[in-house]
Amino acid sequence: MTLQNGRTVRATLALLGALMLTVGCSSMDGNSSGLEYEPQVRKSRAVEEEVGTLSSRLLEMLKIKGKVTDLAPMASSCQVGDDDTKKYRSVRHPWSIYDVDNKTLEKGMNNLAAQLPKQGWRVVKDGPDESRNRNREILAVHTKTHTQMEATWRKRSEGDDPLISFAVYSRCFRDPGHSS
Repeated sequence: MTLQNGRTVRATLALLGALMLTVGCSSMDGNSSGLEYEPQVRKSRAVEEEVGTLSSRLLEMLKIKGKVTDLAPMASSCQVGDDDTKKYRSVRHPWSIYDVDNKTLEKGMNNLAAQLPKQGWRVVKDGPDESRNRNREILAVHTKTHTQMEATWRKRSEGDDPLISFAVYSRCFRDPGHSS
């Protein structure tokens, strides 16, 4: 079955799954927090370290050498469905590996896909994204921490150099030391 714009129902379902993965902090049910789970009470610094450690392991799983952006994991407000959203936090760590050719990046993505399940990650999607370039995208959830990961191999387009971009982020949590 095909939709008007040519996307298959399967691709649409994959996209919806990816959206649920990326908006996990705003998914709602009858829970008092407005989330599908009860947020743990954790210090932001501890979650930043946890997400940073998982990001470092992801880099190791690539098994390729390149330049890596130097951004640290950072906590920010986590949007939830209630009026008291400022009490919830989430840690996000965006980073990229670049200054390598597409053949090397392809090898890195293949290594990542093979290593994720061995390292405690459940792969939710491994396939092309919805961009014109049909970039390969891997979405995964760490089974122990519920940290989510998005990796996208962005091939050279319109003068941009190829790279693999990552977004690694925690579930929402409550930081007892953070009031606003």
